[in-house]
Amino acid sequence: MSRRIHELGSLVANQIAAGEVVERPASLVKELVENSLDAGARQVQVVTEQGGVKRVLVRDDGHGIHPDDLRLALAPHATSKIRDADDLLGVASLGFRGEALASMAAVARVKLTSRAADVELAWCIEAAGGVEQSLAPAAHPPGTTVEVTELFYNTPARRKFLKSERTEQAQVDQVIRRLALAHFDVAFELTQTGRAALQLPAHRPEERLARILSEEFVERAVRVDEVRDDMRLSGWVGLPTLSRSQADQQYFFVNGRVVRDKLVGHAVRQAFRDVLFHGRHPVFVLYLELPPERVDVNVHPTKHEVRFRDARAVHDFVFGRLNRALREVRPHSAPPPVLPRPAPVPVTGSPAPRQSSLSWAHEVEYQRPGSFAQAIAEHHAALECAPDTAVPPLGYAIGQLHGIYILAQNADGLVVVDMHAAHERITYERLKRESAAQAVARQRLLVPLVLSVSETEADLAEALREELETLGLVIDRSGPGHVTVREVPALLAGGDVGALVRDVLADCQALGGSDRLAASQERLLATMACHGSVRAHRNLDLAEMNALLREMERTDNAGQCNHGRPTYLVQTLTDLDGLFLRGQ
Repeated sequence: MSRRIHELGSLVANQIAAGEVVERPASLVKELVENSLDAGARQVQVVTEQGGVKRVLVRDDGHGIHPDDLRLALAPHATSKIRDADDLLGVASLGFRGEALASMAAVARVKLTSRAADVELAWCIEAAGGVEQSLAPAAHPPGTTVEVTELFYNTPARRKFLKSERTEQAQVDQVIRRLALAHFDVAFELTQTGRAALQLPAHRPEERLARILSEEFVERAVRVDEVRDDMRLSGWVGLPTLSRSQADQQYFFVNGRVVRDKLVGHAVRQAFRDVLFHGRHPVFVLYLELPPERVDVNVHPTKHEVRFRDARAVHDFVFGRLNRALREVRPHSAPPPVLPRPAPVPVTGSPAPRQSSLSWAHEVEYQRPGSFAQAIAEHHAALECAPDTAVPPLGYAIGQLHGIYILAQNADGLVVVDMHAAHERITYERLKRESAAQAVARQRLLVPLVLSVSETEADLAEALREELETLGLVIDRSGPGHVTVREVPALLAGGDVGALVRDVLADCQALGGSDRLAASQERLLATMACHGSVRAHRNLDLAEMNALLREMERTDNAGQCNHGRPTYLVQTLTDLDGLFLRGQ
């Protein structure tokens, strides 16, 4: 016998809706603090007990709630931030759904006290399980205090899925840090179970970044501030040497709202593609500003996800600006990596015999003939013509260590250069420039490859045929669910063409485009550069060493090799004095 359809009671419906908004204490804190920020607060105080399960209190000095609106504040779908459906096309506030307070009142005990700036007396309303308990005058300064106790007291099944107190506390702490990074002009205070966990006065951005991330991040981050049309990307990107094993220090904000977006994540990974060590994650705090009507924030109840109306344009803008910012980091424009104190390394073999110090141009297949011989001549001429010139960023070579490292002296102290890694980056960037300067060479397949794909992918291959052809990939649609691959980039002809084409189409479907062809070609060029660079245990004379240093100063991404390893480190005179206890 089929079950009859019936309408759920308002309490059950509210509890179901609350499950989408109030997942854990941290989501509760996020919603309340965002309400405070929308109210123009300049000071926000958060207090939690038992990770927020027992009690959460958020107090602000915002414009408050009018006494006549207190009941509406706890009602579902009641808000002051939008009025009709057209307002959803350009939401500028952090909150707008009118669900947060009603959801909390459905699964916890809520006490809301507020005083509007133009009202002499504050009022307090209490509710539990979605039912109003009391409404009375109260003493309270201008602003609002929301106290939520006994979270999930009436839905014990939900309470069982919460984590330990320490885990919930850590989640609340992370929420406050994210919001603090979006609002430098607001003071935040977090107290957890009677302990002051976080105090962030309204500060200059650099001071708050140092408190939330680290002072090292502030010292070794690239400032980004780029504008194109009506989009602006600003913030800070840590140098590749500041990468982490986890993606735990990546903050991206869209119009002041912290978001997690796979399209943006892909753009950032693409920008760091050939400067980051394998398995490492970049550190960044980035802000994207664009007209509210160009981004849809009404995608998910938690508002962590957004949808861009022109996703490809946003992707290309973020990638292009970050890629340019990283490429412009040269030894003279960024603080050098500091040489750590090394551990003793046992000598396992005798040094390699000294080889002739001829120019590397005559030893490697991929080096342009005479390029470094010319650089050496230019270096000698520069020294003769301008002996009193300022010391260049990487200084002048003073020797070589075990045929592996170049030792140089600059204005700060000692520079140690991994000569293979440095030359590898120089060669790689030259190969990329030469490859980009000419049309992509294509190779026709002797037997065209027919692939079975979905109809959507076949439609995509047909629509993007000209764009893919400029990348060296010639594909024809040969049926409702088939495509025929006729030509591929010459550099990639020896690989798995079928897998490459499927991956490219999958990227185009998910992101509106693909960088797999470029990435695959760059990996091949990186391999060529690695094999075509000067090897370790190769003894060089001072002219060759100095020529390498000058090339590094002119090369993009010179701080890392193609695999993300640092190419040079610096030990300042102050550090050296400390090691030898000078002046102590």
